[in-house]
Amino acid sequence: RPDAPQMGHATAPGRKLLRVMKRLLWWSLGLVLLSWMAAWSWGQPFMAVPRTTWEVSRMPVPSRLPVPVQDVRARQIADTFGAPRGSDRSHAVVDIFAKRGTPVLSATRGIVASVREGGLGGRQVWVLGPARERHYYAHLDDWQPGLATGDVVEPGTVLGTVGTTGNARGTP
Repeated sequence: RPDAPQMGHATAPGRKLLRVMKRLLWWSLGLVLLSWMAAWSWGQPFMAVPRTTWEVSRMPVPSRLPVPVQDVRARQIADTFGAPRGSDRSHAVVDIFAKRGTPVLSATRGIVASVREGGLGGRQVWVLGPARERHYYAHLDDWQPGLATGDVVEPGTVLGTVGTTGNARGTP
């Protein structure tokens, strides 16, 4: 019969449906593969900075922080936050006095946002910590060898050593 479909040959609408199903299957397979690759890479060392940034940004602000310098007594901490400094600024940090060369430790988990020298703070390290708060470690004598912007730090990671750089020259 001339008008009946031949065995083994799909009709035009059937071929179109088969093409759409193949395309859908390939897209689904591609999405599954892409999802697997993303999940795998999230746990790899090269993703430590984005992963830590995501984690610390979601953490709450810490209610307490450890003193970032070992063996410091309360009398060695000068809480002059907000005190006038000259005619145009106020003191925006808490000063910790310790022997030069004493290790300065990160108080929180975070990402080193900057390792720099200059201005009032002298040698400085900035750490982006929980809830995206910035932690400022200034007047360092030196930085921990190899410390660089983008490094992931944990509480207790050595950032540098106590010093008198910047406008702290001549202080105890």
